[in-house]
Amino acid sequence: MNDKLKVALLQTKVAKEKEENLEQLSELMERLAPEGADLYTLPEMFNCPYSTGLFPAYAESDGGETWRFCSGLAKKHRVYLSAGSIPERGADGRIYNTAYVFDRKGREIAKHRKAHLFDISITDGQQFKESDTLSSGNEITVFETEFCAMGLCVCYDLRFPELARAMVDRGAKVILVPAAFNMTTGPAHWELLFRQRAVDNQVFMVGTAPARGDRGYISWGHSIATDPWGNVLIQMDEKENALVTELDLSALERVRRELPLLAHRRRDMY
Repeated sequence: MNDKLKVALLQTKVAKEKEENLEQLSELMERLAPEGADLYTLPEMFNCPYSTGLFPAYAESDGGETWRFCSGLAKKHRVYLSAGSIPERGADGRIYNTAYVFDRKGREIAKHRKAHLFDISITDGQQFKESDTLSSGNEITVFETEFCAMGLCVCYDLRFPELARAMVDRGAKVILVPAAFNMTTGPAHWELLFRQRAVDNQVFMVGTAPARGDRGYISWGHSIATDPWGNVLIQMDEKENALVTELDLSALERVRRELPLLAHRRRDMY
């Protein structure tokens, strides 16, 4: 397996029109192509405004417009594409916050329905209730690539250490997190959580957020990548941006060898 993985994080600004969001994605990937990224990552709900009332109207079934568009881009550029998340209408008629990953041939290799729904009410802060229109998934998602096994979860899932550890127990060395923290939780916990999950599990963490808008749900932005030692490899500000960083997977093996905390777990105790 290749030890060097180049990742492009696309912090896009979400427009009301789905087609505009898809076209923006196509233009960005075309512009970044010369940098030779192996994996492109997109934000949570990158193809529609982050509003519970809008999710049913934007929802697509598997193989829908956004799915086909992203599959085509992955195939065209011969890259892995972690296609953020979109509202998915399941065969059961329910709406899910669903993340997809496509391989270099445009084939779907992973699908994760957000397992933990963002229902919060913070005094003098954010009020939001995804469960008004969304249903939760119930799968731990790990998939294989030519580089290593990777895990996939969505935004609020990041706050639950059990899920990250379950992905690592299934072999994940990189965890991808399309996310949209807000102006209350972002400044307090965004960087902290990505660094902590990286340290606890000795993995690379990649979080991709929408750029900050000026109405409705306002994203913190600050797309980020952290290494297994807890270092921040790259972090954006709130503006639209697209940056490439390299993950050295051999460094992960070194950290796990020199500080073997995963091997030192007391499974007889907990």
